[in-house]
Amino acid sequence: MSDADFIIHDPIRARAVLRRSAKVEKLYGDCRWAEGPAYFPAHRTLVWSDIPNERMLRYDEATGGVAEFRRPSGYSNGNTIDRQGRLVTCEHGGRRVVRTEHDGSITVLADRWQGKRFNSPNDVVVKSDGSVWFTDPTYGIDSDYEGYKAESEIGASNVYRIDPVTGAVEMVADDFVKPNGICFSPDEQTLYVVDTGRTHSPDGPCHVRAFTVEGKSLSGGDVFAVSEQAGFDGLRCDEGGHLWMGEADGVHCYHPDGELVARVLVPERVANLEFGGARGNRLYMCATGGLYAVMLPVRGAKRF
Repeated sequence: MSDADFIIHDPIRARAVLRRSAKVEKLYGDCRWAEGPAYFPAHRTLVWSDIPNERMLRYDEATGGVAEFRRPSGYSNGNTIDRQGRLVTCEHGGRRVVRTEHDGSITVLADRWQGKRFNSPNDVVVKSDGSVWFTDPTYGIDSDYEGYKAESEIGASNVYRIDPVTGAVEMVADDFVKPNGICFSPDEQTLYVVDTGRTHSPDGPCHVRAFTVEGKSLSGGDVFAVSEQAGFDGLRCDEGGHLWMGEADGVHCYHPDGELVARVLVPERVANLEFGGARGNRLYMCATGGLYAVMLPVRGAKRF
């Protein structure tokens, strides 16, 4: 089934996650590569990255206005909010993960593993215990477009965890080609990580894997879903455990059992997404040149 803004694959299951009367709205359109949206409920604003323009932008829900949040941004990519309402950011330029404090100052959470600089931290999520989990592919050092061209010091693209007490960095997964989007299930028992290795090899992976979270470590890692368009990127879970993933034609919604339920169609490739709005049911989508949104009947999963 198809509507103007949606393609429905499972009509029964789609009733819980979509309303066909809803419309995809374009909110802003002056980016080179929009990425990493993070929502601040306290003041109803959304911050996201425009990587090649080396800036971060802020959307105000109350006014609909957009203004610069930070420039230069260190070629920021993924963003998230921690339990204290602070912004946690992956920076390609500095090859690091940083936190913006309430007074606006910047704290470096991690920039090395075993004495070697990261490649270019890409996407990040904060667990309820305060630990920070992030992916580190090479996109920011592959060229001068999204960072600074350089050789990888680590020689691999891994997933890492920053301890909330000691600040120690631990590698938690090393069997990826290009780890990308990352998010926890609502109960934090599953960690989803996208591998976009097909960007560097025609037969490379473009899928999302599901890991079992066992304290500070991961197990499993089976493939949860495979992209038919080589477009999986950022992802988020809603309160029912459905997985919403950026794709070449918009956002694809998967049931927790791995079945594709529906697609939200966007005229540009969606890189990343975030739940926001006064009730947590407005899906924001960073799509190549701009910011889009659609209202849903389901809320995003609480992440703190």
